Amino acid sequence: MANKYCPICKEENRCIRGSGEHGKCWCDLEKFPNEIFELVPLESIRKHCICKKCLNIFREEQKNEQK
Repeated sequence: MANKYCPICKEENRCIRGSGEHGKCWCDLEKFPNEIFELVPLESIRKHCICKKCLNIFREEQKNEQK
């Protein structure tokens, strides 16, 4: 990825895609809801990885909305 900061919270996204063994990262095993990408600025789409913290917060908020 081009940037090591999450486009949502601006903290380090801890993405290691392309740098580790076989270029695998935690995010390769995750399913990102399409709605989370609405929080990403247009200029960051497909350039900056969303961090795990933001993904977990988003999932929790979605779960709470469904109650």
